[in-house]
Amino acid sequence: MNQGAGKYIIFIGLIIIIVGIIVYFFNGSLKWFGRLPGDVNIKKENYSFHFPWVTMLVISVVVTLIINIIRRFL
Repeated sequence: MNQGAGKYIIFIGLIIIIVGIIVYFFNGSLKWFGRLPGDVNIKKENYSFHFPWVTMLVISVVVTLIINIIRRFL
């Protein structure tokens, strides 16, 4: 491995730690996450289906922005 790969591993670890701290301390205020407008939620008598596609889109945009910021400064 080279030093560049080591830097990316360190930053990924820091991001995981930050997300873990946010989820641990702000668990009650994150109940809206996964229930955004546009997320598909179907409930029938013996069947339920939940597909959070808007939530996944938001996560994708945020992760893309974070990666681009990291790449710009490294």
